[in-house]
Amino acid sequence: MQLKLTKRTVDGIVVFTANGRIVFGDESSLLREEVKKALLENKRIVLNLGEVNYIDSGGLGTLVALHTSAHTSGGTIKLAHLGKRVGDLLQITKLLTVFEVHDSEYDALEAFRRAA
Repeated sequence: MQLKLTKRTVDGIVVFTANGRIVFGDESSLLREEVKKALLENKRIVLNLGEVNYIDSGGLGTLVALHTSAHTSGGTIKLAHLGKRVGDLLQITKLLTVFEVHDSEYDALEAFRRAA
């Protein structure tokens, strides 16, 4: 399934809900473009990955690149609601130590609220 992104703002925090696959090609490009565009306007972003059913090395590379871009520009990207498959992959690749991961979108939003 192609990647579908839904964007909304909650209390000044941009939330992207991803549905489908994050793989090298159009899907990774879409995610990269949309998040980078959002970073120009807002430094607080939550990526809800609960509906992502597959991610490949290109998708992981995109997540790492977005994390780096956000950090460089003074922003933060929090990952939320990882499915088992995505969570396992991040754990195996040790990327769980790079990202701030929350069990739910609500928890990620609360983490931003507490930090404000």
